[in-house]
Amino acid sequence: MKTGIVVFAHGSKVESANEAVRAVAAELAGLGGYEFVEAAFLELAEPDLKGAIERLVGLGAERVVVIPYFLTLGRHAAQDLPALVEEIEAAHPGLSVVVTAPLDGHTAMPRILLDRVREGLRDA
Repeated sequence: MKTGIVVFAHGSKVESANEAVRAVAAELAGLGGYEFVEAAFLELAEPDLKGAIERLVGLGAERVVVIPYFLTLGRHAAQDLPALVEEIEAAHPGLSVVVTAPLDGHTAMPRILLDRVREGLRDA
């Protein structure tokens, strides 16, 4: 089964922030060996989730894993994202859309924060 991945972020008026999400998606594709990886945005940037998933389906994806690029399970991840996924699945019968947990709670998070502390102290 061909699997696509979407890194789903909020989106920003600051284009460099959107580009950073796209860069993470591209790096994920290389690290994981996944051929079909897209960045998508809730608002303020393109593509939106529907557009990204339609692109992946057009490339042959039969299953899509959506990774909420949010730190916590806030309103967007808890309410907006499931509603969007429901609409997308209704428009694409047979497509499996899996949504992962947001970044909060991942075992690597404390190490990432410690890295930032060390960087801050080094640069101070």
